[in-house]
Amino acid sequence: MLDRVKTLIGEVGSFETSSKQEIEDFRIKYLGKKGLLNALFAEFKNVAPEERKAFGQALNQLKDAAHEKVRALTEKLDSNQEQTGIYGDLTRPSDPIDLGARHPISIVRNKIVDIFSRIGFTVSEGPEIEDDWHNFTALNLPEYHPARDMQDTFFIEKDPDILLRTHTSSVQVRYMEEHQPPIRTISPGRVFRNEDISARAHCIFHQVEGLYIDHDVSFADLKQTLLYFTREMFGKSKIRLRPSYFPFTEPSAEVDIYWGLESEIDHKITKGTGWLEIMGCGMVDPNVLKNANIDPEVYSGYAFGMGIERIAMLLYQIPDIRMFYENDVRFLSQFTPAL
Repeated sequence: MLDRVKTLIGEVGSFETSSKQEIEDFRIKYLGKKGLLNALFAEFKNVAPEERKAFGQALNQLKDAAHEKVRALTEKLDSNQEQTGIYGDLTRPSDPIDLGARHPISIVRNKIVDIFSRIGFTVSEGPEIEDDWHNFTALNLPEYHPARDMQDTFFIEKDPDILLRTHTSSVQVRYMEEHQPPIRTISPGRVFRNEDISARAHCIFHQVEGLYIDHDVSFADLKQTLLYFTREMFGKSKIRLRPSYFPFTEPSAEVDIYWGLESEIDHKITKGTGWLEIMGCGMVDPNVLKNANIDPEVYSGYAFGMGIERIAMLLYQIPDIRMFYENDVRFLSQFTPAL
């Protein structure tokens, strides 16, 4: 009889399962009212007196082992079920990772760069923290020039010579200092102006400025380049140039495209005229060429500049410039590329 109990103790110790039903069957087999333990305890009276102590100890060992086995298997099963509930089936393939979206500013910037790269323009970049020479003086804006008031500037640590660039024209100056004509480059980048933030204006925005310098460059060359750009960017083939003033170009002009009056939105964004201003341009002032050590008697050139946010707002009908900087996923997810 004692040997049978020891055999049962070994069977209990080796029993393993991950089935809730099998655990319950095991419990009933050993610990139920009609289970083996109750039957063995009933046989206790038939055991020889000299064996009763060892038999009783073996029965208690079997009972404890059965209880411990049921407890351990139940906890293990509950733990596995909880892990599956939190993480799902860990053996199944993972869900595909959602693709991100390019920011609309990046989309428009890349499109502008692509359009001009087709006609030979390279991309040039420069520092966002600039000095007075490259941001103002070299661009025909000497100290105390009244046109400096057109651009409210962020100065660094109250140093009048170090500032956050107010336009990417500073990149063009640096490029002219380092390269000799022919020059054909565009300068996309972030610029800063001390302006009140509203639906139509921001203290941080992005520009793309273009520069072409070579022998016998004329205003007609500028016009044809701008006409090419508006056709590629907007699908519009009608532009007009209005006289304007910029310190670093002479003559200077504002560029308008005929947007049309086909919808209520067209009437709203063009204020009922059908025309929409998109950029400024002009022939590079001879003083700017001299400041960059380029002989204005030999070379001439044109320059143009546009705001990327303004172009993006037109293309995507975005009513508030602040939406570009709020990082709202509901807004940005609209620009997710189609698969």
